[in-house]
Amino acid sequence: MSQGVPVPEHQQRQITDEQFHDATLIWNYHQMGHELRPCSAAIGLGSHDLGVATTAADLYRAGLFPVVVFSGGNSPTTRARFPRGEAVHYREHALSLGVPDEAILVESKAANTGQNITFSRELLAEAGVEVDSLLLISKPYMERRSYATCRKLWPEAEVVCASEPLELDDYIKSIGDEKLVVDMLVGDLQRVIEYPKSGFAVEQNVPGDVHDAYERLLGAGFDSRLINS
Repeated sequence: MSQGVPVPEHQQRQITDEQFHDATLIWNYHQMGHELRPCSAAIGLGSHDLGVATTAADLYRAGLFPVVVFSGGNSPTTRARFPRGEAVHYREHALSLGVPDEAILVESKAANTGQNITFSRELLAEAGVEVDSLLLISKPYMERRSYATCRKLWPEAEVVCASEPLELDDYIKSIGDEKLVVDMLVGDLQRVIEYPKSGFAVEQNVPGDVHDAYERLLGAGFDSRLINS
C-alpha cells in the first residue's frame, strides 16, 4: 500500500494501530511461506472466499497440478453467498477462468477442514489419482490450520500451502469489515492452538510475540469466531 496518501474518512481504520499491528503478526503467522512447486493434486478448501477458486485457477494454469478437488458444502456463514454449496460455486468460478472440467473434482459434503481433507482424499482415490504431494489452497489466514490438519489426517502426503497473495490491508478491504477479519484471525489461531489437544491436527509452535498479540486481541473483545464461545 502506498505511503503518505491520505485515506478517505469512510475508509479510515476502526481498530487501533496497536491492534492492527497485533493482527498483522497473527496474519503473517497463519501463512506458511511455502515455495510453490508441482504437486500430484490440489484441494481448494471451501469457505466464504472465492479467492480460493481464483488462486486455484492461476496455479492450474501455471502447471502446478493436473487435478483439483473443490471441497465444501454449506455453513451458516456461506449459505447466503454460495447457496448451491461452496465447492459447486468454486467449480463454476474456476470454469469461468479457463480450468477444464476434466481437471476438477467436486466434493460437496464436507462441513469442516478435517472432512475437507478426508473426503477429498477418498474422492481422489476413487478417481485413480495417486497422491504423494498435495497443494492445499485456502484463505490466506487458514494456511497453517489446513497444513496442521492435513499433516494429521494424511501424513504420507507432502503438503504445500498456497493462498491468494494479499496483505492484511487488502484482505480487510475485500471483506469490508475490519473487526470481523480480526475476529477470524483470532479464531483460527485459537483452533491452531486447541485442535491438537483433540487430535484434529498436529501441533504448531506459536512464537511468544504471536501468542501475546492473540491474548491482547482476545482481551480487547475480538472473539466472535472462537470455538465454544
